[in-house]
Amino acid sequence: MAKNFRWKFLSIVAVLGLAVFAFYPPDQKVKLGLDLKGGVQLVLRVQTDDALRLETQTTADRLAELLKTNNIPVGAMTVGNATSFTVSGIPPERDAEFRNQLAEVETNYERGSGSGGAYTFTLRPNLVVQLREDTVNQALQTIERRVNELGVAEPVIARHTAADQIMVQLPGVTDVGRAKDIIRSTAQLELKQVEQGPFSDEAAARAVLGGSVAPDMQILPGVIEAGPGQAASTGYYVVRRVPAVTGRDLRNARPTLDENNRPAVSFSLNNDGARKFGTFTQNNIGRQLAIVLDNRVQSAPVIQSRIDDEGRITGNFTNQETQDLSLKLRSGALPANLTYLEERTVGPSLGADSIRAGVTAAAGGLLLVTLFMLFYYKAAGINALIAIGANLIILLGLMAYAGATMTLPGIAGFILTIGMGVDSNVLIFERIKEELRTAKGVKQAVAAGFDRVLLTILDTHVASLIAAAFLFNFGTSSIRGFALTLTIGLLSNVFTAYFVSRTMFEATLTGRNVQKLSI
Repeated sequence: MAKNFRWKFLSIVAVLGLAVFAFYPPDQKVKLGLDLKGGVQLVLRVQTDDALRLETQTTADRLAELLKTNNIPVGAMTVGNATSFTVSGIPPERDAEFRNQLAEVETNYERGSGSGGAYTFTLRPNLVVQLREDTVNQALQTIERRVNELGVAEPVIARHTAADQIMVQLPGVTDVGRAKDIIRSTAQLELKQVEQGPFSDEAAARAVLGGSVAPDMQILPGVIEAGPGQAASTGYYVVRRVPAVTGRDLRNARPTLDENNRPAVSFSLNNDGARKFGTFTQNNIGRQLAIVLDNRVQSAPVIQSRIDDEGRITGNFTNQETQDLSLKLRSGALPANLTYLEERTVGPSLGADSIRAGVTAAAGGLLLVTLFMLFYYKAAGINALIAIGANLIILLGLMAYAGATMTLPGIAGFILTIGMGVDSNVLIFERIKEELRTAKGVKQAVAAGFDRVLLTILDTHVASLIAAAFLFNFGTSSIRGFALTLTIGLLSNVFTAYFVSRTMFEATLTGRNVQKLSI
């Protein structure tokens, strides 16, 4: 018996020691959430119509290039809304030939016939739903990569209430403006061929084109680089609409310096991008290449020779801007624009007040529990209090090991864990009292009380765990924090209420002829 007790005692000491080691010192090992540490919470809406419109425009551009390659004339190709475009002016004698080129388009678009050689193509409804969902998921992943590179400790990036909304919590962030700019920037990089320019204004660019812009061309604003010591000016470029390569072909981006030792961004392309870029530059030596970022020409260098997998973005950048731009490009372009619906800033002092209030509430609850247990269960109440204290220590340790973030709802989970610990000990003590009324000895009553109440404790805890699982699966981040704390507290409470409490009873009764139990 003594050997068995020694094994139990050493096991308890080891568990408590590991738990204390996991969370001590708390200010270094316990991670605090936004409501306790301070920071900013943002709620953003993903403009999924932008992604639908981009898909429609890209499909229309590809079809236009295909028709041009096969010498099939059309009158006009216009994008009506986010999910449809129209091709008109198809000569009747070329109609059959036109329809033969639609195999790829009709995979995603339904074709509707119009009058006078016109066709309307509409994105299929199931693909609209899928593309909206994919856009939000891609935006979520891109934002998460950008926030992680910002170095924010324990950020929360999750879906919000509506299907197109994302919540971002950034604990400890003080430069809110920079964080918002990095999160929101689309950072869509495109490398396009310059047809003409630069021009001093858009009207001059249109005049050169005869007043109208061809469907396969576009006019973009950009930077006209000046000589050393001179300020750059704004101009307009006529560029090909279809890019040679895009940000999707990027492999890496990093801050660097240009030939004049000014801040710039170097980038490298993946294998597919390098192949396309190499062919493009080889065929366009002596012509300008527009490096376009978010529909603005950052620079337009002349292609001197074939370029495969390396490039550089120059402009009037500061060192901080090149670092931020590199971060945006590495994390990938956002698939759609974002709009801010809500911004809530929590100051560090407010977080400290929340911690103080939570600790006060937990201490107050523990004090009331202590008075009740000592008054009602006498000396046995000390046993329960030690078990509850061990439960809280193990709970803190497990949260630290799991890397969980402590939030204000998490503190509420701590307080509820105290209540669950009291409930378990009340069940055990009442069962022991019933066993004592049957004239059993103290040791037999204690053993029977713990053995027979174990299934009841497991039953109540499993029911609570099921509720916690639903909260964690369907709740927001705050509710999840509460559910996680509650789950860990329930699991540790089974260990402390049954194993720790029973071991303490055995320590009191082993080797003694106890005739009466203070319970």
